[in-house]
Amino acid sequence: MLDEIRQAATRQRQARTLRALVQGSHKLLSADGESGGLVLAAQLLDRLDAFDDTEIGAWFDHLARELDPDPQQVLARAQAYADKPDAATLVALTQAVEPPRQELLRRLNRAPGGTKAILRLRRQLLRLLPRRPDLQAIEADLLHLLASWFNPGFLQMRQVDWNAPAQLLEKLIVHEAVHAIDGWDDLRRRLQPDRRCFAFFHPQLPDEPLIFVEVALLPEMPPAIAPLIDKGATPMAAERFRVAAFYSISNCEPGLRGVSLGNFLIKTVAQHLQRELPRLRTFCTLSPIPGFAAWLLADPAGPDFSALNGLRKPAVDALREAFAHLQQSQRGELQALQHAAAWQALPAADEAALQRLCAAYLLHHSPTPRGDPVARFHLDNGARLERINSRGNMAPKGLRQSFGLMVNYLYDLDRVEANHTRFRQGEVVRSRAAASLL
Repeated sequence: MLDEIRQAATRQRQARTLRALVQGSHKLLSADGESGGLVLAAQLLDRLDAFDDTEIGAWFDHLARELDPDPQQVLARAQAYADKPDAATLVALTQAVEPPRQELLRRLNRAPGGTKAILRLRRQLLRLLPRRPDLQAIEADLLHLLASWFNPGFLQMRQVDWNAPAQLLEKLIVHEAVHAIDGWDDLRRRLQPDRRCFAFFHPQLPDEPLIFVEVALLPEMPPAIAPLIDKGATPMAAERFRVAAFYSISNCEPGLRGVSLGNFLIKTVAQHLQRELPRLRTFCTLSPIPGFAAWLLADPAGPDFSALNGLRKPAVDALREAFAHLQQSQRGELQALQHAAAWQALPAADEAALQRLCAAYLLHHSPTPRGDPVARFHLDNGARLERINSRGNMAPKGLRQSFGLMVNYLYDLDRVEANHTRFRQGEVVRSRAAASLL
């Protein structure tokens, strides 16, 4: 009985808070004065901040139900534009099509802390979407606005070094998503002169890295990750720097999912390093291949190589032979290659077979919507598939995802736009070494 009373009281409290939110939203939309609007926006953000994911869903329901465009007005103005397609009718149609909730979000963003609050709202919405697809229109509005507010032209690229505030350095440890940072000693090594870290910051969030990239300065293109993240390695002299290898890129803000930042960060950092260190001649990555093992193991009979675009029959036959060779070598248990023990005496022929299969995956599967996400990121960014490295990452995660293979993508800054265009047309630009694997 007591629990029922408490639950009823909670529902009443939530209903009152929701009514206040709805009323506050309409007041904010109708506010004329700048100062009055800021006060209303701050009050509304305070109420929203107290809502958990379940409670905020009710407010999202209101936005979806009550703050959609007026269909009749849209239809009338669309007809007017069709009858007389000039600037005035186009502007009127554009105004009618935009949902009022976009203006509500803009006004919330003007309040102190508004940008951070909008990002928090989108994080909550993204958690709700899998079971609330009816809120997809609000997601589209938020993504549209955030893509404008976080346009790379508004962002600041800064190098993060060991002298940065401890709170900022701790965020690098927390958000590193590719190669975990093993405490402060590991981080300190990654910030020494032959290792660099660069991040994008927004003026409204000056102490919050949005995304960061880690770079190793080396004499040659690296084939394996372990030497790059060895916290006991001796720093290299600057006169030996010839290659800048991007070996990790991590997003720090889930509320910006889908907002393109990483591609601009890599290119901006490459241009910065080129100016700072004119001896650098090569800009590349050492990248994981997170989808390769899952693709190869999805069907015990192997992938349907004949369905891969652009492969002729001799290449298809060679891939089937490579897969059959591995099956026989591992006695039908390809999963064994996801464990270090299987690699202790692995024949060179087995490694060559894996590289050939990986080349097919990257060159002919990556252009598809279901292709490897890291490959699609770099290739769509204008990089060239340069080299596939066996035993590139023998850590458990690397073995599990890609049988230890890693890949170098080459960033030729004079060719990235042309390479990007070719990838969008379904072609992966590759080196001769990568092409020769098929």
